[in-house]
Amino acid sequence: MHSLTAVYACPQYISDLVIIPNLYDIPIIYLAGLLPIIAVLGVTFFAVFLIMWSQSHTLSWYPEFRGPEWLQVPNVLQETTSRQRPSLCGIPKPCPEGDFSFLITSGAANVVGPKICIEDKMVMGYVEKNVGYGINIAVVNGKSKGEGMKTAFFNMYDGDIEPLVEFLKSIENRSIVFIATYDDPATKLNEEARKLIRELGSSAIQSLGFRDNWVFVGGKGDVESTLEKHIKNNKDKNKYDSWPEMIELQGCLPRYLE
Repeated sequence: MHSLTAVYACPQYISDLVIIPNLYDIPIIYLAGLLPIIAVLGVTFFAVFLIMWSQSHTLSWYPEFRGPEWLQVPNVLQETTSRQRPSLCGIPKPCPEGDFSFLITSGAANVVGPKICIEDKMVMGYVEKNVGYGINIAVVNGKSKGEGMKTAFFNMYDGDIEPLVEFLKSIENRSIVFIATYDDPATKLNEEARKLIRELGSSAIQSLGFRDNWVFVGGKGDVESTLEKHIKNNKDKNKYDSWPEMIELQGCLPRYLE
């Protein structure tokens, strides 16, 4: 029998007397009935934890142990292709065998430098710390895939034109040439430099002006493919006040045949 906690009341309200059982006297069996529920919840949460953990870890004390079969995650072989995993330079897919894949971006105003990528490798860019204001050039052996690399940049606003001329003259036959501009590519350009670049296959070099954006891919010798993009500096159309928008060029180029 439960002990009772007395509730005092006036005689006229004796009919409203409430008898409250003492909580300390509730049989233990009532509380024990909750234990199976608590146990089931604990096992469920623990199983979920093991399943999630097993997807990215193995048991460090025994790597070969994979746990019970009902906890194992199926080992599904996933095919990895260039379309599923973009390249480091953002080239979406590889080129046919024997061709060069490339990506070139010009600078953006005088804030973001240009980038030249060849065969999924950044050869010129801010990360490489080898780009600068003016004209940025990368030259590779056209018979290989990136061998014989030469890179340089030339300040065309207040620099000297002679180093650019000498560099252009030193380019060997059957070389592939990649060019990207940054800020001002043309103030110091003279006719000799323009002629040497024109011989690489560029037509835009003749009209390249102050703070124009320009990217170019060509070669010296028997040029099989020449690609370029050119945006004029126009204050009425510029994206960045005194500079046009950044431009990008990407694709594939065939190697020179032996």
